[in-house]
Amino acid sequence: MTAGQDTPPGPDEETVCRVCGYEGELFWEGGWPTEAICPCCGNESDMSDTSVTGIRTYRGYWTGHGARWDSPSRRPKEWNLLDQLSRIPPEWR
Repeated sequence: MTAGQDTPPGPDEETVCRVCGYEGELFWEGGWPTEAICPCCGNESDMSDTSVTGIRTYRGYWTGHGARWDSPSRRPKEWNLLDQLSRIPPEWR
């Protein structure tokens, strides 16, 4: 924690990627990033997902380049980009 900060930032636990809405990893715990890398968009928690501006920039880059999976072997057969994006928590849209 930084000087003068009594509590960690963010909610207690986040299992949905702030960038792409992928669900299934623990990205933030106790308000701190776990440094998990999203198998879908490739974002590492605490890199591009600490501000709405950073998230939107990364999301725009990722979708603008075809929304390719970082780990294609983990992509579900019936994957739907719009359904997944709808899971992004409202505060990070």
